[in-house]
Amino acid sequence: MLELAHRCLVIVWFLSYMATLYLALHMVVARLSRAPDSRLLWFFSVVTAPLTRPVRALMPAGTTQGRVRLVTLLILLALWIGARALLGTLGGVGIG
Repeated sequence: MLELAHRCLVIVWFLSYMATLYLALHMVVARLSRAPDSRLLWFFSVVTAPLTRPVRALMPAGTTQGRVRLVTLLILLALWIGARALLGTLGGVGIG
């Protein structure tokens, strides 16, 4: 059972890491992009839309896209650090 929990935590840790990275890159590209129809901005919008959609549903109407991205990034950071802390408390589980 502990082995299954460890494997699930590794998956949660990795996915939250990747989501945090993509969302942070989206924020950088959105800030530096001069053209609103940029292909790179479109790519990051498509990739991060599933991450920001649930947060946008919980935010008040009229919240800016930048604020939604920032709140989502903070939630993902907390999830990433929390999963890493739990993995640290589990220690080295003998998986093999």
